[in-house]
Amino acid sequence: MKKNFLLALALGTAMTVTSCDQNNTTESEATTAEATATVDQPQVVDNPNVVPTGQTTSTDNMAVMSFASTEYDFGTIKEGDIVEHTFKFTNTGKSPLVIESASASCGCTAPDWTKTPVAPGEEGEVKVRFDSRNKPGQQSPTVTVRANTEPNIVRVFMKGNVTSSSIPTAGADGPVRLN
Repeated sequence: MKKNFLLALALGTAMTVTSCDQNNTTESEATTAEATATVDQPQVVDNPNVVPTGQTTSTDNMAVMSFASTEYDFGTIKEGDIVEHTFKFTNTGKSPLVIESASASCGCTAPDWTKTPVAPGEEGEVKVRFDSRNKPGQQSPTVTVRANTEPNIVRVFMKGNVTSSSIPTAGADGPVRLN
C-alpha cells in the first residue's frame, strides 16, 4: 500500500513539474526579467551621512579639528598608577566644531572633552585618563573622537610600558629564587 501511494505521489509530482502552459512561461520569463532588472539597480538609501553618487560636498565651510599631537608617550609607570593627558586641538575650519562623542578602546581609559561648540580659530581639548591597575606590559589605549568635521572620526593615542608590581626583583641579597 505504501509503495502504491509513493508511486502515485511521484507520478503526480512529475506530471505537475513537466506540464507547462506557454502563456505562463512567458509571464514567468517577464517576471524574472523584471526581478533581474530590479536587482541590478542599486537601491537608494536616504542617509544624511553619505553623499549620493554624482554629488560632491564642499568641505570649505566645515569645521576642522587640528591637533598639535595625536599621540602621547607616558613612558614607564608602575602598575596601579594613573596617567592623565590633555590633547589640545584648534578648530581651523570655518564653522563651529561640535564633538558628538569620544569613546575609549577599553574600560581602563576614560575620555572627557569640550562639550560646547568650538568656534573657528578657538581651542578645545580631549582629556584622557588611563588607569594602569591590572594592565602590566606594553599599553596603547586609544580614544576615538567623532565630530562634525572632515574626516568625522579622529583617534588620539597614549602609549607606554606598565611594570608589574607582582614580579619579584633582585634585591641586595641577589636574585630571588622561586621554589
